[in-house]
Amino acid sequence: MNKKIIVFAAHPDDETLGCGGTIAKRISEGYQVLIVVMTDGRHAFTKVLNINSDPSPEELKEVRREEIKKAVRILGVSEENIIFLGFEDGKLEENSEKAKEKVTQILKENSAEEVFFHYYGKGVSRDHCATNQIVSNSIEEEGFPTLKYQYMIYVRHPIGSRIVNILAPFFKCNRVQVDISKFLPQKERALKEFKSQITIISSKQDRPVLPNSTVQRHLRNKETFYIDKKLRRYGNSVRR
Repeated sequence: MNKKIIVFAAHPDDETLGCGGTIAKRISEGYQVLIVVMTDGRHAFTKVLNINSDPSPEELKEVRREEIKKAVRILGVSEENIIFLGFEDGKLEENSEKAKEKVTQILKENSAEEVFFHYYGKGVSRDHCATNQIVSNSIEEEGFPTLKYQYMIYVRHPIGSRIVNILAPFFKCNRVQVDISKFLPQKERALKEFKSQITIISSKQDRPVLPNSTVQRHLRNKETFYIDKKLRRYGNSVRR
């Protein structure tokens, strides 16, 4: 039976931005990868661009659902290994108890060696923080024996993720990096499938949802994760 990892993403595209290279790498190593998408991402245009039509939130929800299917297929993940929890974008915290029940059930049904989910911290998206808390609490309360990797998408801070790297030793976590250089072209192809986020698809748009600088920040030879100090020895072992 293949070893398994589970990747939790607050929105469709977070899994590819944060750990797309690691997903492809783990699959090449014989792992089975399960991706759990917490929200439907319907309000990306509403929140970022103040656009409510062309596309509407309902239309964007369907667009993003199809985008992630195509993207993760490039990484090696089949459609049947994607779980859509379907909570409304921006309202995950309000539905945390329901979400936690679903996450706990997924963790019970899938014995995962590694679990990847969002980093929690100041300046991080509310849905990202909610995902962190829901997954963390589920793992801790049920005592699931899994290795926990936190990935960061975007921190609204003048010096961005650099401040987290500096302060990581003072919080109970270590910063580890996974070499994805062999899989970077694969990750780049996958990211291009998220056209609604990185290109202009609306007549009302004057810019993409995700700035090019954000996309490029996630297209580097190493992906960074934060893990508990007690997992330090294992964390060092994945730097390959």
